[in-house]
Amino acid sequence: MTYALLISVFVIATCGLVYELIAGTLASYLLGDSVTQFSTIIGTYLFSMGMGSYLSRHIGKGLIGKFIQIELFVGILGGSSASVLFLVFSYLGTFKLILYFLVVLVGILVGLEIPLLLRILKARLQFKDLVSQVLTFDYLGALVASLLFPVFLAPKLGLVRTCFLFGLINALVAAWTAWLFREQLPQVKWIRAECGAVTLLLLLGFVYANQITALAEESLYSDEIVFAKSSPYQRIVLTRWKDDLRLFLNGHLQFSSRDEYRYHEALVHPGLQSIANPRTVLVLGGGDGLAVREILKHPSIEAVTLVDLDPEVTGLFRSNPILRQLNQDSLNSSKTKIINADAFVWLEQNPACYDFVVVDFPDPTNHSLGKLYTTAFYRLLHKHLAENGAAVIQSTSPLFARQSFWCIVRTLESVGLRATPYHTYVPSFGEWGFVIASKQTYIPPGSYLENLKFLTADTAAGLFHFPKDMHPVDVEINRLNNQVLVQYYESEWRQVTQ
Repeated sequence: MTYALLISVFVIATCGLVYELIAGTLASYLLGDSVTQFSTIIGTYLFSMGMGSYLSRHIGKGLIGKFIQIELFVGILGGSSASVLFLVFSYLGTFKLILYFLVVLVGILVGLEIPLLLRILKARLQFKDLVSQVLTFDYLGALVASLLFPVFLAPKLGLVRTCFLFGLINALVAAWTAWLFREQLPQVKWIRAECGAVTLLLLLGFVYANQITALAEESLYSDEIVFAKSSPYQRIVLTRWKDDLRLFLNGHLQFSSRDEYRYHEALVHPGLQSIANPRTVLVLGGGDGLAVREILKHPSIEAVTLVDLDPEVTGLFRSNPILRQLNQDSLNSSKTKIINADAFVWLEQNPACYDFVVVDFPDPTNHSLGKLYTTAFYRLLHKHLAENGAAVIQSTSPLFARQSFWCIVRTLESVGLRATPYHTYVPSFGEWGFVIASKQTYIPPGSYLENLKFLTADTAAGLFHFPKDMHPVDVEINRLNNQVLVQYYESEWRQVTQ
């Protein structure tokens, strides 16, 4: 019985940390700024556990029955937390309030568990063995949860199903404890009925997790969802309305098939067309293959290396027939080499130089993405540019995120690159900005390929002129240790969406 209870310590520690990780992940998916979300949620959760530990002193008689009740409450609250938060975000305007309410409540309940188990076990173990063994199993459980969550649980099961699974485990711990102490529990039949009811509810949630997620996402996305999957890095959603396909990563629109050509032609051709006889191109991000499609229109190109973090994205755009048609099968071209890796790490390890580099990362919504817009990253970029080469960086909206845009420009200039900013209008996004970075002075091309839908020499000339409301503003340089760009971005886009 002693070892069975110690195993329960291991299990409930695993469950408790998983609920915390899910809350942090969901908040970072839906609210952005992962450092802030994880920091505040972890702090609130640990504080709440401390409150629970303190409150455990007021629990007197009937420790075993109280422990079983707490396990059932943790199971039902923690197990349903992801689905509740998804639905609240989709249909109500109180996401943060409900988020922290659940974090506090689950934290208090989890904080009650270990003190009660210590008191239940104290008659079976000496104090030194009791503390050391309970804490050992507690910390082991936390380790297992931290390893399982990013490697298996989030990418394979998804957040909603993972939540229900660990709620089920909490309910099974309650049922297991009720069986172990069946001779000592009053009203044991009623307790078994409670365990059975909670287990059934959580099992139904686990079985119908996909339907719950779909119900929440139907409100988030106005069009029909034709593909949805969670990878270790992000939530990938593809929607369709008539002939319009739209890709969303963590809820942020990446492109609309109706007007993406405007974005990708503006991204690629002003820089690439200015280079005499370009042969080698590096694309960082852009796992949809749409930038690669534009690059391969230039006959002199011999090799394109695409480095994108998420194999789920590149795999989708290499295999789906509709998406392959959209990117003109660019990811399956013999000229294209795909590498799934962190672009920052890959640049540090790879010594090659390129005639042209496309930096097509998502906007700097959090610090993990913000590092790809820092002086540290741009110094690496400088090293990989050929002497007469150029790079282009997607740089968010110079109209709606003016400080963010000019922060990217100034950061590029601070590492010795010549920055040439420009912008274009994309109906799905609004006014959008780019920056060409080069070691030599940028000279605009005198002509463009004839098979483009949007760009000509005449239209391209206007891209480099900024009206008064998009003129440069004073900004700080984005460094790895301050990530000021993430602060600019969050502040500016919050004002736009309010």
